[in-house]
Amino acid sequence: MALELSGILDTPRDIVRSRLHGMARWSLRLLMTIEHHLEKRRSRRTLLELTDDELCDVGLTRGQASAETSKSWFWS
Repeated sequence: MALELSGILDTPRDIVRSRLHGMARWSLRLLMTIEHHLEKRRSRRTLLELTDDELCDVGLTRGQASAETSKSWFWS
């Protein structure tokens, strides 16, 4: 007694609801991805504000912090 997809999505309302649900999931994933990249950008900019002693505490040199900060905020 298996349900077929055509039996579930046979009304226009169900089809529209299914498509809207898919678009909502896609939109949420897009927003989460953008937020993740913006958080990386904020973290990298914070490195510029650290003193040399604070950088040493986290195991970075000033040059490494500068190199990390100069990376693309979106692609890496």
